[in-house]
Amino acid sequence: MSERPVPDYARQVYAGVLGKIIGVYFGRPVEGWSYPAIRERFGELEYFACGELGVPLVVPDDDISGAFVFPRAILDNAGRGVTAADVGRTWLNYIVENRTVLWWGGLARSTEHTAFLRLKDGVDPPRSGSIALNGRSMAEGVGAQIFIDGWALACPGDPERAVALARAAASVSHDGFAVESAAFLAGMEAAAFGERDLAKLLELGLSSVTDDRVRALVTATVEQCEATGDWRRVRDWIEREHGYHRYPGNSPAATNLAAVLMALLMAGDDFQRSLTLVVSAGWDTDSNAGNVGCLNGIRLGLDGIEAGVDLRGPVADRMLVVSADGGECVTDAVRETRRLLASAAALRGEPAPRDLPRYAFELPGSTQGWLPHHDARHAQALTGLRNPGGGLRLEFARLARGARAAAAVEVFASPVPTGAAGTSLFEVVGSPALYPGQTVRAVVDVPAGPAPSLAFFVEHYGDDGVVHTLRGALRPLHAGENTLVWDVPATGGQAVYRFGVELTSARRLDGHVTVRSVDWRGAPKDFVLGRADELSPALTPWTTVTGWLKTFVSSAANLAPDYTTTFTVSHPEANGVVTTGTRDWTDYSVASTITFNMHDAAGLVARARGHRRYYAAVLRAGRAQLLRRVDGTEHIVADAPFAYEIDAVHALEFTVRGSALTLRIDGEAVATGTDDMLPSGGAGFLIDRGSVLAQGFHVRRA
Repeated sequence: MSERPVPDYARQVYAGVLGKIIGVYFGRPVEGWSYPAIRERFGELEYFACGELGVPLVVPDDDISGAFVFPRAILDNAGRGVTAADVGRTWLNYIVENRTVLWWGGLARSTEHTAFLRLKDGVDPPRSGSIALNGRSMAEGVGAQIFIDGWALACPGDPERAVALARAAASVSHDGFAVESAAFLAGMEAAAFGERDLAKLLELGLSSVTDDRVRALVTATVEQCEATGDWRRVRDWIEREHGYHRYPGNSPAATNLAAVLMALLMAGDDFQRSLTLVVSAGWDTDSNAGNVGCLNGIRLGLDGIEAGVDLRGPVADRMLVVSADGGECVTDAVRETRRLLASAAALRGEPAPRDLPRYAFELPGSTQGWLPHHDARHAQALTGLRNPGGGLRLEFARLARGARAAAAVEVFASPVPTGAAGTSLFEVVGSPALYPGQTVRAVVDVPAGPAPSLAFFVEHYGDDGVVHTLRGALRPLHAGENTLVWDVPATGGQAVYRFGVELTSARRLDGHVTVRSVDWRGAPKDFVLGRADELSPALTPWTTVTGWLKTFVSSAANLAPDYTTTFTVSHPEANGVVTTGTRDWTDYSVASTITFNMHDAAGLVARARGHRRYYAAVLRAGRAQLLRRVDGTEHIVADAPFAYEIDAVHALEFTVRGSALTLRIDGEAVATGTDDMLPSGGAGFLIDRGSVLAQGFHVRRA
């Protein structure tokens, strides 16, 4: 189709990402509700129901995490032709069993859980998702189509490639009708970058379908929609002819595909109306609204999303993408758009898009999760927070003594639990995006005339759940461009939760400043966690969870604070990995004093991107080794004899600088080697079949 270069698609990709997350947030509060219950409570649901129902708006959701985690296979495999096997390995790398991405409903109950267990047992795709192995009730569920949006967004204007990738990705967990319905929607979404007409998109989508049942369902649904202007009559037909009772399994793809088509066709070019219809119809409300929102976001663009009630403002680009790559959990629609554009460029063999600051606000109206920030001591002088182009504008009035104009962005999940028993609400699993010891750089533009002063601040939660604020020095701003640098102060080992800027003035000011960019990258200059009883004075031998411990993502079976040291980590199998940090940590050292209880191998991890792609410095069987593990394949970078006994205590320091890897034990360099495959990523611990105690955790920029 279109030969436009990848950057030209940025606004449409962004609109597709926004449409996806807005749709999921629209449908999530009533997921699991019956159609009569939705109709009785809301009639037609025309806005986010979270406020009325007392649930959060922005929550972790499998529809979002799967759609944006699994396409990382493109960049992880350097943009070469991505196969089903590649996607299967991506599942194993980024999914933390029983905790992230999927609905963990059990073997032969949850399609995706079943597929994960197949992959873990060494069953390769497409057999891992096949009807022959798992049965039709598992293989033809809705899950394949709810995860395809990211693949289509990485193929703007290229439906043929989108269909091929969607088929490969879907076959990891699904088969038959489900794979073809996913391919059908992916083709439509990719084609929508150059085609707005729904009839033409449906025709194009059907041209790639190989399953006559999908073709028949699409054709029949179109006929029903053309025969009436009453969406409820079409909904009744779907229930009668294609309701859940007509298919095996608990959430069949066919029913939900029909609901998606009904909403698209009956709402026409009305973005808000399409979400109203697909959510008010029931069934898998968040999944279906995510598909509808993504397709219509691409097709109708930002103007379409903004044509009705304000759906962008409450969302503010915010996303939670849970995976084993914990530092990428708290993200936003702009950052995910950049990743998809980089993926599209890699698939096309084009140069990667230019690198941008973390918050550059480059897309129209984007705020990247920044919101007004209030405190009890000051009047809020902030009157507007918007992006008219060129940055985030903080507008203020009556800024004077006793008032502040402040805005902030979350860089870690709130410690308030989001999971709830008996609901589909998941807990957030992730690591902070910002750490004490990192350097923040910001560019702020000020118009001519009197200017306010600016201070950076961070908030962190104490282990008692109380919010503490640490402010930097006030800096007088001047007209024009101001470049500001700040080192995030120590927090006593507690996680930074929010980063912000506040404006103050001794004399009344009315006006605005524009934040052009905010950025940080690289490992902290010095980040230290001490003993557990120092971090949590109320710690007991029975304490299993603390605030600081939640900053680590663990695929080890057991991670807990230890009242005699800092951590206890144990795992009954190979590859028990525990990590914190972000994927832009490049050159650094990670250190801890480790008690080597029974184990096959144990030590430190560096440059982890997920839990099957990392470097490790370990002790095992009388050897000190430097390892590279990638997707189940281990390469020994360096090996040296090191005699030690079980329960011995040694201070390990693992340094990665460029391609050089060094392990120091008790201050002495024991193993050195070179390897350049893994350029950056988080740090932590590794335990293969055993247990360790670890006292302290120290990351230092190298």
